Amino acid sequence: MIAIHNNTWCAVLLLPVPVLVFLTLLVSPDYMYMVDRIIVLEKTMKKSEKVKGREAVAAKKRLYPKLAMVAAAGILILVVIGYILLNPSGAKSGDMVTVEYTGSLTDGTVFDSNVNATPLTFIIGQGRVIKGLEEGVTGMSQGQTKTLKIPVDKAYGPYNDALVHVVNRSTLPADVKPEVGNLLTITRKPDGAVARVKIINVTPSTITWDENHALAGKDLVFTIRLIEVQKG
Repeated sequence: MIAIHNNTWCAVLLLPVPVLVFLTLLVSPDYMYMVDRIIVLEKTMKKSEKVKGREAVAAKKRLYPKLAMVAAAGILILVVIGYILLNPSGAKSGDMVTVEYTGSLTDGTVFDSNVNATPLTFIIGQGRVIKGLEEGVTGMSQGQTKTLKIPVDKAYGPYNDALVHVVNRSTLPADVKPEVGNLLTITRKPDGAVARVKIINVTPSTITWDENHALAGKDLVFTIRLIEVQKG
C-alpha cells in the first residue's frame, strides 16, 4: 500500500513537467519565429491566391471578345454555306439557259452543232430538249464546258419497229415524187401531231416510211458550253 501511494505522488509531481516544457517552447524565440513565418506564409498564400484569382478573371475577360469573334465568324460561315446550298450559282430547274453544243455518235461522227451559229436556249425542266441534256446542264456555271455521255433512254429512246408504216402512194400529193432517204413532214390522223418521217422504201404502189427519230436507239455524246444562265 505504501509503495502504490508513493508512485501516485510521483506521477502527480511529474505531471506538470511536460506542460512546463510545452509552455517554454511556446515562449522561446525560435518557436515564435516559426509561428510568425507560418502566419506570413499563410497571408502570402492568401494574397497569391487572390492575385491568381484576379488574373484568372482578367484572362477570362480578355478571352470573351475572342470567343465572340470566333462565334460570329462561325455563324457567318454557316450563313454563307446555307445561302450557297439554298441558292446554288449553277443552273437549276426553272432557269433559262443558253447553250453552245456539238453532238456526235459514240464513234465520233458529228450529227449536229451550233458552234458559230445560233445558240440553243431552253428552260430546264420543261422537257423541250432531251432529258440527258437537261440533266447535264443542271449545276453548270456560266462559261463552263462539259462533255456529256447520254445513253439511249435519256436521248431519243430505243428504236421502235411499230413506228415503221407502209402506206399507199396515193397518200402523198400528186406532185410529190418519193425517193428513199427523203424526209417528209406529215400530220398523224389519230392525234393530229406533226411528225418528221424518213422514206426507207418505195414501190410502184406503196411507200414505207419510218417515224422513229433519226437518232433513236443510239447513245450520244454532247460537248456543251453554258453561255448564259437567267435565273428562273
